[in-house]
Formats: sequence, C-alpha cells, structure tokens
Amino acid sequence: MLDAGGAVASAGVDRATRGPAATRVSLHPGLGFAAAVHVDHTAMHATLVDPTGAVRAQHDAPLGRVEDRAADIAALIAECREPVQGPLRHVVVAMPGIVTPDGEIRDDQGPDGGALRATLTTHVECPVHIENDVNLAALAESESGVGRELSSFTLLLIDQGLGAGTVLGGVLHRGAAGIAGEVVYLPQPPLPIGAPVINEDVVADLALLHGRDPADPLLVHLDACGRGDDAAQAMIDELARRLVTVAGTVTLVIDPEAFVLAGHAAHPCFVAALHRAAANVSHLLALRFLTSAFGHEATMVGAIGQAASALRERSFSRFVAPGGMGTA
Repeated sequence: MLDAGGAVASAGVDRATRGPAATRVSLHPGLGFAAAVHVDHTAMHATLVDPTGAVRAQHDAPLGRVEDRAADIAALIAECREPVQGPLRHVVVAMPGIVTPDGEIRDDQGPDGGALRATLTTHVECPVHIENDVNLAALAESESGVGRELSSFTLLLIDQGLGAGTVLGGVLHRGAAGIAGEVVYLPQPPLPIGAPVINEDVVADLALLHGRDPADPLLVHLDACGRGDDAAQAMIDELARRLVTVAGTVTLVIDPEAFVLAGHAAHPCFVAALHRAAANVSHLLALRFLTSAFGHEATMVGAIGQAASALRERSFSRFVAPGGMGTA
C-alpha cells in the first residue's frame, strides 16, 4: 500500500543477504519536509529535513526583536525551503526558558509561548511544536548519543546559564508544570535561595574577583584555563564545585545513572575541574560524568530528530488512515 501510494522510493538492491536479491525501500523524500529551529540568546538556526532524516538545507540569522520573533522564524524557514520542492509538514522550535507540557513558554524575557506558537503556525501553515532547548539536547543523547545505554541520566548544559534535562527509563521527565531541570536556582550555601548558581553575571563576578576581564564570556576563561592561566583555573574550579553540588542534589532526589555534560560543561578544562571537585565528595556520593556526543550541537540534533520523527509519523498516518493513501 505504501509503495502504491508513493510513500516509499527505491533505495537500491540488497545483494549481500542470502537468497534472492531484495529491493530496498525508504520513505519518499517528496512526502514533504519538517523544519527544526534553535533559538538561542543571540541567533536563530534552522534546518530542513526530509522523511528519511536527511538534512536538505540550513540557514542562520541574528536574533531580532521579540515582537518579530514568529515572523523572523517563518522567514528563516522560508529561506531553507527555497531550493526544494514540497510542502512543509511540521516545525519544531527549541528555545531557552521554561516550556510547559502544552507548549507555552514561561519566560519573562520573551513572548508568551501560546501566542508565539499560534502566530508561527499561521505563518508556516502547519503544526508547530515548541520545546525547551536543554530537553531536546537530552533527547538527542537518549536516542543517538551517550545516553542510549543508560537507564537514566541527567544532562547538564552550560551556555549563558545552567540547565538540566533528565531522562528516566527512556522518557523525558518534564515535571507537572515544565520546570523540571531549572537547576540553576538550586540553593547552595553561601548563596541565597533563588540566586543563580551559574550564569553570565556569576562568571563576570568571579572574573572580577580573580583579576580577569569581567566582560569576557565563559569560553574565553575556559581557553585561558586550558593554557595554564592560574586565575582562570581558580574561576573554573569554583564553577565546577558549584556544578558538583548541583549534581549531588539531583542525585539525592532521583539518583540518575550518570550526568552528561554539554555546552561549556563539556570543555576539557571544565571536565577536568569537575572530576577533581567530584573526587572531594566521593566518600559521600558516587557521581558519574560523561561528555556529550554532540557538544554544542546537542540541542539542534535533538530538534532535528524530533522534527524528522514527527514528519515520518504524519506521513505514515496519512497513508494508513481510511481514504488517506496518496492524499496531500
């Protein structure tokens, strides 16, 4: 039925197996496309994929005004669609901030999630799914990264701040209101409750304390640490101590099998400092740290995976539904 309806295309002939040569098939790329979009703190990144999961186009753009966000995302997707022919079936948008299970964004610095999704859906004329960026990074590790063989893990990602995504029994744990993973606000002495553990302001304060330029981003300090700068090393040691405290707190609540380090947390200098800090509490807690398979691309890998999966599911549902074979 899928062959007759044009849902699959020839993918060559398998002559390696025993018996008569078998014709291989794959999902027909003409079934349409899905877009994966990562909106970070400075830019937007869009990738267009076909039902096979193959990347067909990619474009980037600087982050514009909040009120233009939906239109800017739609324009970026339109750029990706220019060289291909076929309908857009699904869009996955990865964004920082708290995303509720129904796709609304609780972010004081951004637009209302429901309004953004509704406006973007009108622009692109297909379903839109919005997801937290760190959650998508965790899904990427769970499906095709270092989390594949783990029964449970928590991904810790440092970018401009700290976020976590937890997978338990192969399922992403969102929490009732979508706030699971907001570990940047976990209390740890001597910080007051509600103070961020790791973010740009914390990095700037530590830089000032240790005689380094507070205007430099974390990556500059990490690279300096790698070159043997003692002041940068002291900064990274303090950040690593804080992250170990976060990991210890998470362990006492859900006891994941391992922690996966992504973003700046996967920098070799940070990883080394983290292992030293973890050794100081090893008599109390055994913490296992692994490095992300995708580094800074983990979020986009997760968004692409979810977009391609949604496109395949939509494609199959069109062909198995009554009267659905061959319909647009």
